Amino acid sequence: MEFISTSAAPAAIGPYSQAVKLGNLLFTSGQIPLGLDGQIVEGGIKEQAVQVFENLKGVLEAAGSSFGQVVKATVFLKDMNQFGELNEIYASYFGDHKPARSTVEVARLPRDVFVEIELIAVIPVEI
Repeated sequence: MEFISTSAAPAAIGPYSQAVKLGNLLFTSGQIPLGLDGQIVEGGIKEQAVQVFENLKGVLEAAGSSFGQVVKATVFLKDMNQFGELNEIYASYFGDHKPARSTVEVARLPRDVFVEIELIAVIPVEI
């Protein structure tokens, strides 16, 4: 098991890792729309979703993976009425790749953000 840490995403704000690599699998912690400066990105669901995906991109790349290698996404939304707007941003990062996904509305997210997303991805094996 290897703990992944990168400066391309906000540092963990508690006793956890940005991601954990186990064999050729990567499990990311949930990312919220924190900028690298530790501040919540201003704006609505679209702006926050973009920041979440940029954070996830940094973690994926640090581990040698990418959005094209994601097998499962779990999305936590503050308001399910924002599902359509989130999907627009989601599709722009995944394109034709369609990993399994769960999306749930939750009562509250850290720092009262609109969205948090965690991923499970494959890390390609070098031959």
